[in-house]
Amino acid sequence: MAHLSLPSPNSRPPSAHSYTPSQNNYHPSTYASSSSDNEDDLPLPFPAALARQDFLTPTFDAATYLSALHTGGPASRHQTLEDLRSELRDRSAAISAELLELVNANYTAFLGLGDELKGGEERVEDVRVALLGFRRAVEELQGRVRERRVEVGRVNGELAGVKGAVEVGRRMLELDGRVGALEGRLAVGGAAGKGGKRDDTDEGEDLGDDFDDVGSEEEEDEEDEQVEFVSSSPLKLTALAKEYVLAEQIAESLGRDLPFVRKMEERMARCRNTILLDLSTALREARKAGPKGQKRILKYMGIYRLLDAQADAVKVLKEK
Repeated sequence: MAHLSLPSPNSRPPSAHSYTPSQNNYHPSTYASSSSDNEDDLPLPFPAALARQDFLTPTFDAATYLSALHTGGPASRHQTLEDLRSELRDRSAAISAELLELVNANYTAFLGLGDELKGGEERVEDVRVALLGFRRAVEELQGRVRERRVEVGRVNGELAGVKGAVEVGRRMLELDGRVGALEGRLAVGGAAGKGGKRDDTDEGEDLGDDFDDVGSEEEEDEEDEQVEFVSSSPLKLTALAKEYVLAEQIAESLGRDLPFVRKMEERMARCRNTILLDLSTALREARKAGPKGQKRILKYMGIYRLLDAQADAVKVLKEK
């Protein structure tokens, strides 16, 4: 490392303009200045090597450490950055050399470590037996899990079947209830009122809000027409037709091949024929009313379309 020093006045080359003091003009101040210059010419002290312990601290930070070397603190060094970089390179090379020597010194011993191990066979055998037992336990547990999975799948299948059967039973009860109610309103199968006649006043009791909503409109139409009709009104026949269509949809969802549905089809057929009979009677009466019955004719034709019986309507309209 280069030492920093100041040039001595005695080493300076003489110049044409230099002045050499003589005995005649000697002054004490001149002698004091020469002593001070000699002290300044002394070389600066060489900085000590970086302590290895500084790099082994758990909280070592390179940036903080290098900053402390040049901040003027206790660890500050009179050293240029290039000299510090060179010193750190030398330190890294020395550490790498030490590591290589350690590896070479213990390499043979490391390779022979496996051959030097002796004994422990009983311990290894115990561990192997324990691992085999653990493996058998795991396999047995896996077998039980597979069996339980199969059992759960079977139970889920049975549960789905039960739910399906419950749903089928619910729809069968609904179909029977709707057909029974429809037979009661139509007085089909001996369900007539007193004297064997249907009570038209009870036809719309269980038809819901549609019956009430359309009733006022139909009464207004009858007041405008000022004609009294004896046959069933379009409202009542429409409600009966909708009930029949809904029963048909439930029977279709259950399946026509179901014995219960085949038995119900006979009752449903009687209900349909009864509705068509009342509808044809009402259509003939509306035709006889002339222009005043045109509105009723249109409504009755809609009921025929709802029952998919347009052919029956054509037959009635062709009658003379």
